Amino acid sequence: MNAVVFRRHGGPEVLEWAQMPMPAPGPDEAVVAVKACGLNHLDIWTREGMPGVTISMPHILGCDVAGTIHALGAPSDTWRTGQSVVVAPGISCGTCSECRAGRDSRCATFQIVGFQEHGGYAQFVKVPLRNLIPITTDGWSYAHWAAVPLVSLTAWHMLMTRGQLQPGETALIHAAGSGVGSAAIQIAKWRGATVLTTVGDPAKEPKARALGADHVINYRATDFAGEALAFTRDRGVDLVLEHIGPATWAGSLRALARGGRLVTCGATSGPEVSMSLRFVFAKELSILGCYMGGRRELDEVLKLVAQGVVKPVVDTVLPLREAAKAHALMGSRHHFGKLVLAL
Repeated sequence: MNAVVFRRHGGPEVLEWAQMPMPAPGPDEAVVAVKACGLNHLDIWTREGMPGVTISMPHILGCDVAGTIHALGAPSDTWRTGQSVVVAPGISCGTCSECRAGRDSRCATFQIVGFQEHGGYAQFVKVPLRNLIPITTDGWSYAHWAAVPLVSLTAWHMLMTRGQLQPGETALIHAAGSGVGSAAIQIAKWRGATVLTTVGDPAKEPKARALGADHVINYRATDFAGEALAFTRDRGVDLVLEHIGPATWAGSLRALARGGRLVTCGATSGPEVSMSLRFVFAKELSILGCYMGGRRELDEVLKLVAQGVVKPVVDTVLPLREAAKAHALMGSRHHFGKLVLAL
C-alpha cells in the first residue's frame, strides 16, 4: 500500500512516500480504507523525536482517521465492509479498572494510533474493532470527521471531565486557531460559559468570534493576562485551558481567579515551566494534567458534532503525498483550525 513514512527523526523533510505492507486484521480487528487523516501536534513531536520515547521505524503517523471498513478479521453482526467510520485514536485494554471507569488514557497499556502504532498517513490502517465509530457523510465530509477525534476529545476531557466547567463561569482558552482551541471554544459556549480566547494574528479574531468567543485577545499586541483581569474586573477567570507551556504559563496562572483551575494538555513552546508555589497555594489554585480522554467522552462530544453544535474547523485539505508541506504549514501557525490529508 502507499503511505507516507519516516525512517529517522527530523524536520518535515524526513517524510517520504513509500510502499508499506498491507495490514492484515486479527479476529477483533478491522482494516480501514483511509479517506482522510487529520494532523495534530503529536505528529510533529513524534516525527521530531521525544526523549524517552522509542518507536519502530519506518513509522506511519496519523492519529485522526476517517474512512470505510475495508476488511474484518472475523464475521461481525455489528460491522460490514464499506461502512463509513471514524477511528477513536486511543487504544486501551478495555477491561482494567481504569478502562471500566471510563479513564482509558490511564490504562497501563494505553497507546495512540499514529504514535505507538501505525496511523492514517496511508491507504489502509489496522485498528481494534472497539475503536470504530459509525458515521454518516450526509452532514460532514470525511475531511471534516478527520478533524474531530483527538482535539475534540482532549478539549472535552479538559473542560468537562478534569476542569468541571460550570454554566456561568469564565474560561480563558489559548490559541483559538489550534485544533484544541477551536473545539474548546465551542464546547465551553455550549456549556454556558463566558469565553475569552487568544490569537496571534488579527485576521483570526473574527474567526474566533464566529466560533462563539465573547472576547478575543491578540497576545502579540497586549498582555493577555492583564486583559483577562481587566475583562473580569480584576476577579480573574475560573478556568484556563493551557496547551502552550512556558510561553504562557506564568500569565495563565496570573489570569486565574482565587480557586481557579488550570488544565494543561500540551507544551508547544517547551516542556519546562517555573512558578511561585506561594502564588499557587495563596490563591488555592488547581493545576490539572490532561492526556486525551476516554471513549465514553469521545462518544459524548461526537453527539454534539453529529447535531452540528460543535462544528469541525478545517483550514486546509492537502493530498497525502503533500504531508511534508502540511507539517511545515502547521509549524508556521498561520492556519486556523485543522489541517487534513486526503486520499
